[in-house]
Amino acid sequence: MRAQHAKPFLKWAGGKRQLLDELDTRLPPGVREGKIKTYIEPFIGGGAVYFHANNIYTFDACHIYDINAELMLAYTVIKNDIEDLITTLRGVEIEYLSLDSEGRKECFYRIRSRYNETKHSIRWDTYSKDWILRAADLIFLNRTCFNGLFRVNSKGEFNVPFGRYKNPTILHEEVLRSDSLILENTTIHQGDFSDCARWVDEETFVYFDPPYRPLNQTSSFTSYSKDGFGDDDQRRLAEAFRRLDSRGAKLMLSNSDPKNEDPNDHFFDDLYSGYTIDRVPARRMINRDGERRGEIYELIITNY
Repeated sequence: MRAQHAKPFLKWAGGKRQLLDELDTRLPPGVREGKIKTYIEPFIGGGAVYFHANNIYTFDACHIYDINAELMLAYTVIKNDIEDLITTLRGVEIEYLSLDSEGRKECFYRIRSRYNETKHSIRWDTYSKDWILRAADLIFLNRTCFNGLFRVNSKGEFNVPFGRYKNPTILHEEVLRSDSLILENTTIHQGDFSDCARWVDEETFVYFDPPYRPLNQTSSFTSYSKDGFGDDDQRRLAEAFRRLDSRGAKLMLSNSDPKNEDPNDHFFDDLYSGYTIDRVPARRMINRDGERRGEIYELIITNY
C-alpha cells in the first residue's frame, strides 16, 4: 500500500465506499495477480473504487474520465498543484471557521456566486493557476453546502444551498496528499464515457459507475452535469460494454436495481443478458424522506 489515506476528496452522491468490499471481491483475478496492466474508470465521480484499486493493486497506467468538467479540473489540480491547493484551502478554512453562523452563510453564498460567475472565464482547455482557486472553491462548497451534494441547474450553475454544519473540515490535508500520490500514474480526461475505448485491450480492467437509473420519479438524481443521463444513455452504455467485451477486456458495471420498486422491471436484465448480474445489499443515502433511506439492492454486472 502506497498511500494510507487515499480516498475520495469530495462527498459524492452515489459514491461507492459502502460497496467497496462487494466490488473488491468481484475484481477479476488478473487485477490481484498483476496481469491486468491498465485500469479505466469512465465515470470517475468521487473515485472511491479508483483510489482503492490503484492504491492496493499494481497498474502500469490508469485513465479516469468524467463528463463533469469541474470535477476533472479538481482532479487535475490535485495531481499537479497539490501544495498550492492545500495552502489556498487552509486560508479559506481559517477564515470560514472564524465567522459566526450568519457570517459563514454570507461567506458560502459569496464563494458560490464567484464560482458561478467565473465559470465562463475559465480556459478549460489550458491548465493555469486560475484552476487552483476554482478547485478550492469546489471543495469548499462541497464541504459546506447542504448534504455535501454536487448539483447544477440547466445553465451548469452550482445551486446547492448552504449547509449549517457546526465545525466542517474543509481541508483534509492527508487525504489530498495521498490522492495526489495515487494520481501519478493516471491520465485525466474530461469527456464522454465512449472516449475510453482507445485505451482498451485484453490487459485492461474497466469499471463503469454511471449515474444510476432512478428507481422512481422522486428518487431521480442525475444532475451531476447539466445534460443528465437517461435511459437512452444507459442503452448506449450497454452497447459500449458489449463492444469492449469483444476486445477481451475485463468489465464491471454497477447500477440501481429497478426490481426494488417493480419486480417486473427487467430493464438491466435485458440490457446485459448473457453477463453475470449480482444483486447486492446497499443503503439508500439520497432521499428526501429519511424513512426511505433503508437497505435496497444494487446491481454489479461483470463479463467474467
